[in-house]
Amino acid sequence: MDQTITANTSTDNVDPSKEFKVKAAFFLAGVSGISAVIGFGMTVASSKKQDPKYFNKGMMPTRELPESGANLAMRALGWGTLYAVTGCGILFYSIWKLSGAHNFVEFRHKMGSILPNVPRNNPPQGRTEFSGLNDLLDYLQHQKGSKDK
Repeated sequence: MDQTITANTSTDNVDPSKEFKVKAAFFLAGVSGISAVIGFGMTVASSKKQDPKYFNKGMMPTRELPESGANLAMRALGWGTLYAVTGCGILFYSIWKLSGAHNFVEFRHKMGSILPNVPRNNPPQGRTEFSGLNDLLDYLQHQKGSKDK
């Protein structure tokens, strides 16, 4: 008696390209978040290494400095984030409304008709493989020299 067990997974109904896009978005968000944290940490560490006396002085509020540097930086980061998100949101929403689109597909078609078309390079007209950066730069310099003549 041969019994086969089939597992009903939740990914059976999901389009593979959609699943890939979700995984790619999580990956990019993770990489950018980690790089931002590492960059901020390295900046703080290098400033502490350069001048530890004034770095520690800015950590605690004193009579001369009524607000610590960390509090000032956090307040500035909060306001900057608010301004950036609000400004970009208003810009993008106004572009959406000015286009008159009702969904993303319609918006894409309207923007495609307004913006210039990017010409396809199929088949490629020049070299596409380079052994290194020097080879690429030599090729670009040669191409520029042949166009000037």
